[in-house]
Amino acid sequence: MVDYATVDITALILVIRSKRVILDADLARIYGVPTKRLNEQVRRNTNRFPPDFAFVLTDHEVTNLRSQIATSSCDGNRSQFVTGSNEVIAA
Repeated sequence: MVDYATVDITALILVIRSKRVILDADLARIYGVPTKRLNEQVRRNTNRFPPDFAFVLTDHEVTNLRSQIATSSCDGNRSQFVTGSNEVIAA
């Protein structure tokens, strides 16, 4: 698990569809689990989450997000995630 004191969570918050969201990869990193496992647990435990807890981005949203992150990222880590995943889920 990541030490919350060392993670600037506010930097991970994006606005998509007029909602403040954190990408699944970033949320998984905060909790110290693989993104695949985080998404698996959300799917297996849908009754524990509100209906609007997570949504899958459209291809257009992914393209826009890739562009924004690639141009604004200082460390390059976030653009690697976005380009490495076809299914991006905002949580």
